[in-house]
Amino acid sequence: MIRYGIDVSKHQGDIDWAKVRNSGKTAFAILRAGYGKAISQKDSKFEEYYTECEKNQIPVGAYWYSYAMSESEARQEAEIFLKVLKDKRFEYPLYFDLEEPKQLALGKTKCSAIAKAFLETVEKAGYFTGIYMSKSALESYMTDELKNKYAVWVAHYGVEQTNYAGQFGMWQKSDTGSVAGITGNVDLDECYEDYPGIIQKAGLNGFSRTIPEQKKYFSVSFDGKTYSGTLTEN
Repeated sequence: MIRYGIDVSKHQGDIDWAKVRNSGKTAFAILRAGYGKAISQKDSKFEEYYTECEKNQIPVGAYWYSYAMSESEARQEAEIFLKVLKDKRFEYPLYFDLEEPKQLALGKTKCSAIAKAFLETVEKAGYFTGIYMSKSALESYMTDELKNKYAVWVAHYGVEQTNYAGQFGMWQKSDTGSVAGITGNVDLDECYEDYPGIIQKAGLNGFSRTIPEQKKYFSVSFDGKTYSGTLTEN
Protein backbone atom coordinates (compact mmCIF):
# COMPACT_ATOMS: atom_id res chain seq x y z
CA MET A 1 0.00 0.00 0.00
CA ILE A 2 1.32 3.43 -0.94
CA ARG A 3 1.26 6.09 1.76
CA TYR A 4 1.41 9.74 0.71
CA GLY A 5 3.24 12.32 2.78
CA ILE A 6 5.21 15.54 2.93
CA ASP A 7 8.56 16.73 4.21
CA VAL A 8 8.97 20.17 5.76
CA SER A 9 11.40 22.60 7.35
CA LYS A 10 11.21 26.11 8.77
CA HIS A 11 10.87 27.35 5.19
CA GLN A 12 7.21 26.25 5.25
CA GLY A 13 6.60 28.74 8.06
CA ASP A 14 3.41 28.51 10.09
CA ILE A 15 1.49 25.33 9.27
CA ASP A 16 -2.12 24.52 10.15
CA TRP A 17 -1.55 20.85 10.92
CA ALA A 18 -5.27 20.14 11.46
CA LYS A 19 -5.90 21.20 7.86
CA VAL A 20 -2.94 19.12 6.72
CA ARG A 21 -4.38 16.07 8.47
CA ASN A 22 -7.86 16.66 7.05
CA SER A 23 -6.58 17.25 3.52
CA GLY A 24 -6.45 13.50 2.89
CA LYS A 25 -3.02 13.93 1.26
CA THR A 26 -0.78 13.44 4.27
CA ALA A 27 -0.40 10.07 5.98
CA PHE A 28 3.01 11.07 7.37
CA ALA A 29 5.46 13.97 7.61
CA ILE A 30 9.25 13.98 7.58
CA LEU A 31 10.57 16.94 9.58
CA ARG A 32 13.93 18.63 9.21
CA ALA A 33 15.52 18.39 12.64
CA GLY A 34 18.40 20.67 11.70
CA TYR A 35 21.72 20.93 9.92
CA GLY A 36 25.44 21.10 10.60
CA LYS A 37 27.26 20.21 13.80
CA ALA A 38 25.98 22.70 16.41
CA ILE A 39 22.87 22.49 18.57
CA SER A 40 22.10 26.09 17.58
CA GLN A 41 21.44 24.76 14.08
CA LYS A 42 18.35 22.85 15.14
CA ASP A 43 15.49 23.75 12.81
CA SER A 44 13.59 26.60 14.49
CA LYS A 45 10.24 24.97 13.65
CA PHE A 46 11.14 21.40 14.55
CA GLU A 47 9.74 21.35 18.08
CA GLU A 48 6.53 23.08 17.02
CA TYR A 49 6.03 20.81 14.01
CA TYR A 50 6.72 17.69 16.06
CA THR A 51 4.26 18.71 18.79
CA GLU A 52 1.55 19.59 16.27
CA CYS A 53 1.99 16.35 14.35
CA GLU A 54 1.70 14.39 17.59
CA LYS A 55 -1.39 16.39 18.54
CA ASN A 56 -3.00 15.73 15.16
CA GLN A 57 -1.91 12.06 15.05
CA ILE A 58 0.32 12.46 12.01
CA PRO A 59 3.19 9.91 12.09
CA VAL A 60 6.61 11.49 11.67
CA GLY A 61 10.20 10.87 10.70
CA ALA A 62 13.09 13.32 10.63
CA TYR A 63 16.19 14.21 8.66
CA TRP A 64 19.47 16.01 9.27
CA TYR A 65 20.97 18.16 6.52
CA SER A 66 24.70 17.52 6.40
CA TYR A 67 27.68 19.75 5.75
CA ALA A 68 30.19 17.17 6.98
CA MET A 69 33.44 16.92 5.03
CA SER A 70 34.92 14.04 7.02
CA GLU A 71 33.87 11.04 9.10
CA SER A 72 34.65 12.89 12.33
CA GLU A 73 32.44 15.82 11.32
CA ALA A 74 29.68 13.36 10.37
CA ARG A 75 29.84 11.83 13.85
CA GLN A 76 29.63 15.30 15.36
CA GLU A 77 26.51 15.98 13.32
CA ALA A 78 25.04 12.65 14.37
CA GLU A 79 25.59 13.40 18.07
CA ILE A 80 23.77 16.74 17.73
CA PHE A 81 20.98 15.01 15.82
CA LEU A 82 20.60 12.54 18.68
CA LYS A 83 20.32 15.38 21.19
CA VAL A 84 17.52 16.90 19.13
CA LEU A 85 15.73 13.53 18.88
CA LYS A 86 15.91 12.81 22.61
CA ASP A 87 12.63 11.93 24.37
CA LYS A 88 10.70 11.81 21.10
CA ARG A 89 9.22 8.94 19.09
CA PHE A 90 9.33 8.56 15.32
CA GLU A 91 7.23 6.16 13.27
CA TYR A 92 9.37 6.78 10.17
CA PRO A 93 13.14 6.54 9.63
CA LEU A 94 15.77 9.09 10.62
CA TYR A 95 17.51 10.19 7.46
CA PHE A 96 20.96 11.53 6.62
CA ASP A 97 20.65 14.20 3.90
CA LEU A 98 23.83 14.50 1.83
CA GLU A 99 23.63 16.82 -1.17
CA GLU A 100 26.08 19.72 -0.85
CA PRO A 101 28.19 20.11 -4.05
CA LYS A 102 31.39 20.38 -2.02
CA GLN A 103 30.61 17.02 -0.41
CA LEU A 104 29.85 15.32 -3.70
CA ALA A 105 33.11 16.72 -5.08
CA LEU A 106 34.91 14.49 -2.57
CA GLY A 107 33.86 11.45 -4.60
CA LYS A 108 32.04 8.20 -3.98
CA THR A 109 34.43 6.60 -1.51
CA LYS A 110 34.55 9.64 0.78
CA CYS A 111 30.83 10.43 0.54
CA SER A 112 30.05 6.84 1.47
CA ALA A 113 32.46 6.92 4.40
CA ILE A 114 30.87 10.15 5.68
CA ALA A 115 27.38 8.68 5.37
CA LYS A 116 28.43 5.45 7.07
CA ALA A 117 29.92 7.32 10.04
CA PHE A 118 26.70 9.28 10.57
CA LEU A 119 24.34 6.37 10.04
CA GLU A 120 26.21 3.97 12.30
CA THR A 121 26.29 6.51 15.12
CA VAL A 122 22.53 7.08 14.97
CA GLU A 123 21.78 3.39 14.43
CA LYS A 124 23.79 2.35 17.50
CA ALA A 125 21.63 4.70 19.58
CA GLY A 126 18.54 2.65 18.71
CA TYR A 127 17.18 4.36 15.62
CA PHE A 128 16.03 3.10 12.23
CA THR A 129 18.19 5.09 9.83
CA GLY A 130 18.21 5.94 6.15
CA ILE A 131 19.86 7.90 3.34
CA TYR A 132 18.26 10.81 1.48
CA MET A 133 19.82 11.78 -1.86
CA SER A 134 18.84 12.61 -5.40
CA LYS A 135 18.63 9.75 -7.88
CA SER A 136 21.79 10.79 -9.72
CA ALA A 137 23.74 11.32 -6.49
CA LEU A 138 22.71 7.92 -5.14
CA GLU A 139 23.85 6.28 -8.34
CA SER A 140 27.17 8.13 -8.47
CA TYR A 141 28.27 8.81 -4.90
CA MET A 142 26.99 6.04 -2.61
CA THR A 143 28.20 2.44 -2.40
CA ASP A 144 25.86 -0.49 -2.95
CA GLU A 145 26.73 -1.71 0.55
CA LEU A 146 25.11 1.34 2.18
CA LYS A 147 22.22 1.54 -0.28
CA ASN A 148 21.33 -2.07 0.46
CA LYS A 149 21.78 -1.86 4.24
CA TYR A 150 19.83 1.31 5.05
CA ALA A 151 16.44 2.72 4.13
CA VAL A 152 16.66 4.82 0.98
CA TRP A 153 14.65 7.98 0.26
CA VAL A 154 15.27 9.02 -3.31
CA ALA A 155 14.53 12.46 -4.77
CA HIS A 156 13.55 12.45 -8.43
CA TYR A 157 11.34 15.17 -9.90
CA GLY A 158 9.56 15.69 -13.21
CA VAL A 159 8.73 12.03 -13.88
CA GLU A 160 5.57 9.95 -13.59
CA GLN A 161 7.53 7.32 -11.65
CA THR A 162 11.16 7.24 -10.66
CA ASN A 163 13.31 4.76 -12.55
CA TYR A 164 15.90 4.55 -9.82
CA ALA A 165 17.01 0.93 -10.03
CA GLY A 166 18.15 0.32 -6.46
CA GLN A 167 16.02 -0.60 -3.46
CA PHE A 168 14.14 2.34 -1.93
CA GLY A 169 11.28 2.75 0.50
CA MET A 170 10.34 6.34 -0.22
CA TRP A 171 10.27 8.63 -3.23
CA GLN A 172 10.31 12.42 -3.05
CA LYS A 173 8.48 13.12 -6.27
CA SER A 174 7.98 16.89 -6.23
CA ASP A 175 9.21 20.06 -4.54
CA THR A 176 6.30 22.13 -5.83
CA GLY A 177 3.37 20.34 -4.22
CA SER A 178 0.33 21.93 -2.62
CA VAL A 179 -1.39 20.80 0.59
CA ALA A 180 -4.14 22.52 2.57
CA GLY A 181 -2.76 24.17 5.68
CA ILE A 182 0.59 25.08 4.10
CA THR A 183 1.23 28.35 2.29
CA GLY A 184 3.36 27.93 -0.81
CA ASN A 185 5.15 24.88 -2.17
CA VAL A 186 5.85 21.74 -0.19
CA ASP A 187 7.72 18.52 -1.02
CA LEU A 188 5.51 15.53 -1.79
CA ASP A 189 6.50 11.94 -1.02
CA GLU A 190 5.32 8.39 -1.58
CA CYS A 191 6.21 5.62 0.87
CA TYR A 192 6.12 1.93 -0.07
CA GLU A 193 7.18 0.33 3.21
CA ASP A 194 5.26 -0.17 6.45
CA TYR A 195 7.84 1.74 8.44
CA PRO A 196 5.55 2.34 11.45
CA GLY A 197 4.94 -1.41 11.76
CA ILE A 198 8.60 -2.34 11.29
CA ILE A 199 9.91 0.30 13.68
CA GLN A 200 7.41 -0.25 16.47
CA LYS A 201 7.72 -4.04 16.33
CA ALA A 202 11.52 -3.74 16.61
CA GLY A 203 11.33 -1.24 19.46
CA LEU A 204 13.30 1.47 17.66
CA ASN A 205 12.97 5.26 17.41
CA GLY A 206 11.79 5.64 21.00
CA PHE A 207 9.25 2.80 20.98
CA SER A 208 9.26 -0.20 23.29
CA ARG A 209 9.66 -3.52 21.56
CA THR A 210 6.41 -5.37 20.87
CA ILE A 211 6.56 -8.79 22.54
CA PRO A 212 3.72 -11.26 21.85
CA GLU A 213 1.79 -12.28 24.92
CA GLN A 214 3.13 -15.55 26.28
CA LYS A 215 0.60 -18.14 27.42
CA LYS A 216 1.58 -20.83 29.86
CA TYR A 217 0.24 -24.33 29.29
CA PHE A 218 0.14 -27.33 31.59
CA SER A 219 -0.28 -31.04 31.09
CA VAL A 220 -0.49 -33.54 33.97
CA SER A 221 -1.44 -37.19 34.28
CA PHE A 222 -3.46 -38.57 37.21
CA ASP A 223 -5.16 -41.89 37.72
CA GLY A 224 -4.63 -42.90 34.09
CA LYS A 225 -6.00 -39.65 32.68
CA THR A 226 -4.21 -36.61 31.20
CA TYR A 227 -5.39 -33.11 31.99
CA SER A 228 -4.16 -30.04 30.07
CA GLY A 229 -5.08 -26.40 29.75
CA THR A 230 -3.92 -22.80 30.07
CA LEU A 231 -2.67 -21.33 33.31
CA THR A 232 -4.30 -18.09 34.42
CA GLU A 233 -3.08 -15.60 36.93
CA ASN A 234 -5.38 -14.22 39.60
